[in-house]
Amino acid sequence: MPEKALLRGFSGIFYLHEKAGNTMSNSRLVYSTETGRVCPKCGKPAGKCSCKKGKSPEKPAPFPRDGIVRIRREVKGRKGKTATAVFGLPLGDEDLKDFAKDLKQKCGSGGSVKDGVIIIQGDHRDALLEAIAQHGYKVKLAGG
Repeated sequence: MPEKALLRGFSGIFYLHEKAGNTMSNSRLVYSTETGRVCPKCGKPAGKCSCKKGKSPEKPAPFPRDGIVRIRREVKGRKGKTATAVFGLPLGDEDLKDFAKDLKQKCGSGGSVKDGVIIIQGDHRDALLEAIAQHGYKVKLAGG
């Protein structure tokens, strides 16, 4: 049975190989200080693995996709500033940006779109409720 050895290269890359005379035909990358863990099947970094074993399952949506648009007031993580989040709109990225622009103009404040959620600066829940309902969406106030 061949003996296994762990070698350290000059660049901080570790190889695992089987000693079989002077040949290193059975060598593979185990760990790299540049990329971290490496998938044993495809040899790519664990985060960019292309084989089925290394793939992580799809992340669930951060909000329910039940056809109801929800409006929530948020303060947490914003250094005490209030923001209103609108999520659950069944629109694509470009349509969502256009819709957010319209909502920001109706509220007279700034905002942004991130991960399918429209964030508008300030507490504008009532104005947003009316504006979104006028576009024909079913709207609900979420949170407290």
